[in-house]
Amino acid sequence: MADYDFLFTALMGAGLVAVVAASIGYFLVLRGQSFAGHALSHVGFAGATGAVLVGMSPFWGLILFTGLAGLTMGALSEKLAGRDIAIGMILSLALGLGLLFLHFYTAYATQISALLFGNVLGIDTSMLLPLAAITLLVLAALAAMARPLIFASLQPELAEARGVSLRLISMLFLGLSGLAIALSTQIVGMLLVFTLLIGPAASAQRLTVHIRSGLILSVVFALTIAWGGIGLAILTDWPVSFCITALSGIIYGMSLLKSERANSPPPRPSKCASRSSG
Repeated sequence: MADYDFLFTALMGAGLVAVVAASIGYFLVLRGQSFAGHALSHVGFAGATGAVLVGMSPFWGLILFTGLAGLTMGALSEKLAGRDIAIGMILSLALGLGLLFLHFYTAYATQISALLFGNVLGIDTSMLLPLAAITLLVLAALAAMARPLIFASLQPELAEARGVSLRLISMLFLGLSGLAIALSTQIVGMLLVFTLLIGPAASAQRLTVHIRSGLILSVVFALTIAWGGIGLAILTDWPVSFCITALSGIIYGMSLLKSERANSPPPRPSKCASRSSG
């Protein structure tokens, strides 16, 4: 498939997005902020449509809105912690604002399907450089804050007592999450962002409790899902986003079965076996 230019571009773009989404998603699941990540994707809808309204590229509107929304949600993390209703209201208001922008710029309505469900095969070569630059930026920032982030995620009270600013860590991490989500929407769209962001990470954490091996496994799952989904779409002529979502669901289902088997108690010996052993 890499012999075709548009497929090679799609594979490269999907690979970059898969790596950054799996890395950020691992910590979102670890910190119990999966729903906040979903809300950020819907904030990006308002950013993309608003950018088109003022003559900007929807991609940069996504980046700007999700990044700022992530910083804001990080600053309000203590107030929003465990409050699904508040996050759900932010999600709904963002969708409503996006629809308002569409009302004023109806010409963009024909492209809304790609924004909601993704269009990885529509990525052109000019997008690879911005994708690569943002991917490196997010991964470098995540690596730089990895130790305090892990400390604040696993033992927040002790981390705060040791001088770690939980609010600052939350702001920086959710800001990076906003950038990762903006990239993920280029592949699977806003409505299916859980596919690459949460699916691989949740599957990896089902199979191992070690952070380093879990991160690696999450990235491997995400690359398998992204590249396998593109290949499956080419072979079947089905939508790429569906194929990626289906593979993500299959891998998560297999991880559930694996973890349940590993945690199940050993079978008790039967009466016949007990008598024969006696």
